[in-house]
Amino acid sequence: MDKNEAYEFLYRLAEALSLMFGKNCETIIHEIDGQHILNLAIFNGHVSNRKAGSTLSIYGRDTTLDDDSPSQNLELDYLNQQVIVSGKQIKSTTIHMRGSDYHYALGINYDISVLSQMQRIMDGLTAVEDELSTRLSMNEQPEIAEIFDSCLENFSMPVDLMKKSDRIELVRQLQDKGAFHIQRSVPYVAERLGITKFTVYNYLNEINNE
Repeated sequence: MDKNEAYEFLYRLAEALSLMFGKNCETIIHEIDGQHILNLAIFNGHVSNRKAGSTLSIYGRDTTLDDDSPSQNLELDYLNQQVIVSGKQIKSTTIHMRGSDYHYALGINYDISVLSQMQRIMDGLTAVEDELSTRLSMNEQPEIAEIFDSCLENFSMPVDLMKKSDRIELVRQLQDKGAFHIQRSVPYVAERLGITKFTVYNYLNEINNE
């Protein structure tokens, strides 16, 4: 595939993706030269506020001002990465195409800001404290603090040094011990872990869907 054929293919692909996924999906064809980017064509450019012919990265930086030092690796494909710019939350993918006399990259940038807000609303609407039948059948309830502290003893680090995987494992142990059958356990766990209630529910969803 020569340079013209490669560009024509990427152009048709970029246009098709932008039409298929709508106005929140920006597609862009870059020409790469070292650390410099030239945006050859762009569809739904309002997502990142760029135009064809510009030399701006998705963050709005003029790449012509960059030197050729490897401060960024523009040789790799980047799939499903998060970009926060101008208050927007964007899912970004970049795929490269190279030939003997060209180096193109296809960028796909989807503005998920509204979807993220909707997800938080849905999490709030569908969140529940515990199973009523289980609560009604419980005669004695252990203190949530005691359960939390006993699970925390299994970790050789304080809460503020925990990674996401550690927090998920702690939530898993709490669930195994029936902690989330106790009234207002989720807000308590969220406060102790320094995260939101919605994050606790997301952890529980991950655990239950494994």
